[in-house]
Amino acid sequence: MAGRLLVVGTPIGNLGDLTPRAAEALRSADLVVAEDTRMARRLLSHIGAKRPTVSYHDHSPETRLGDLLGRLAGGATLAFTSDAGMPGVSDPGARLVEAARDAGASVEVLPGPSAVTAAIAVSGVESLGFVFGGFLPSRPAAARVVALRRLLDASGSTGMPLVLFEAPHRVGAVLSALHEMVPRARVAACRELTKLHEEVLVGTPADVRAQLSEPRGELTLVISGVAPPAQPGALAIDGLVDAARRAGLTSRTTIELLRAAGVSRRDAYRAVPSRDAGKVR
Repeated sequence: MAGRLLVVGTPIGNLGDLTPRAAEALRSADLVVAEDTRMARRLLSHIGAKRPTVSYHDHSPETRLGDLLGRLAGGATLAFTSDAGMPGVSDPGARLVEAARDAGASVEVLPGPSAVTAAIAVSGVESLGFVFGGFLPSRPAAARVVALRRLLDASGSTGMPLVLFEAPHRVGAVLSALHEMVPRARVAACRELTKLHEEVLVGTPADVRAQLSEPRGELTLVISGVAPPAQPGALAIDGLVDAARRAGLTSRTTIELLRAAGVSRRDAYRAVPSRDAGKVR
C-alpha cells in the first residue's frame, strides 16, 4: 500500500500554536480526516488552505473506515486531526491508525500541543512522570467512582501526579469525590489553556471547587500529594481468606482476591496455604 496516514497534532486552543510542519501537512493532504469537520475547516481557513474533509470518530459508520483504507490503498495521503491535541490520546484515532498500519500504509506522526504536558508544566508539580487517566467513564456514577479510586491508588503507589480530563458539567462532582477520597491532595484545575482567559486554580479539592464558578470548556486536572493506598493488615487478610473458604473459592482465586485488595504476592501466597489449605481448594 503506497498511501500515507499523517497523524497531526493540532492546537488545544490558540491557533498560533499550529506547527509549520502540521500546517504543511494539512495543505498538501489529499483528504483531511477530522473528528469534527467544522474544526478542521477552521484550521484550514487559518492557514489559507482549502482541502476536502471527512469526519471520522467513535460513532462513524463501519463503512467509513473501509472508505479511508480504500483511499490509502489507492496511494492517497490522509491528514488525521482531532478537535484539539493529538488524535488517539483521549480522542478518536487509535482504530484508524491500527487499521492503516495493518493494511500496509505508512503511518507518520506530526506532534503538536498537548493539554497533558501543558497542564503538568503550569501546575508546578515536580515529578519524574505522571499517571494519565484521561476522561473518567461518563456513566454510571458507580463506574466513575471505581475508576477514580483505582487511578488515585496508582498515583499514590507511584508517587506521581494524576492527570484527568473532565467536562465542565461534571467537574464539580469529581472535585467532591476527591474531597471525600483525598481531602488533603493538591489539585491544579487548568481551563482555557493557551486561550485569552487561561486560568489555573490550585488548592485542595474543596478549595478549587469553591473557586471554580461556571467553568466553560473541558478542564485538565493535575492531582498530586496522594498518599499510598493502605495495605490490608493481618486481620483483613485473615477475613478475606476466611470469606473465600466459606464461599468455596479455589486457592488461585483466593490469591487473586488478595492481590486485588493490595496484598503483596509473597504475603498472598504465604496466607493461603497456612489457612486450612484443604478447604480452600
